[in-house]
Amino acid sequence: MPSKAASKAEPSAITAGQWSVYILRCADNSLYTGITTDMRRRLDEHNGLVKNGAKYTRHRQPVTLVYQETVESRSQACKRESAIKNLSKFQKEQLIVKK
Repeated sequence: MPSKAASKAEPSAITAGQWSVYILRCADNSLYTGITTDMRRRLDEHNGLVKNGAKYTRHRQPVTLVYQETVESRSQACKRESAIKNLSKFQKEQLIVKK
């Protein structure tokens, strides 16, 4: 079972070998879902502080981390990311609130 560790201000620490599935709220109030092994670096990338942010978030900055959960493998992260991406925006908002 994935552990839920969500934060609006500070990404939680992830130990080596763990993957994080996250949801960002963009400046236009849209939601972006992704996976990473380094949440701080990835958030900096999405906010344009470091290269390699997603094309989607490039023009929707700043972005804020609103949901994060950790899983043990990339495979689990990809499956969870896909499941979250298939939710409606309302369902994603409910997930964020429940954290």
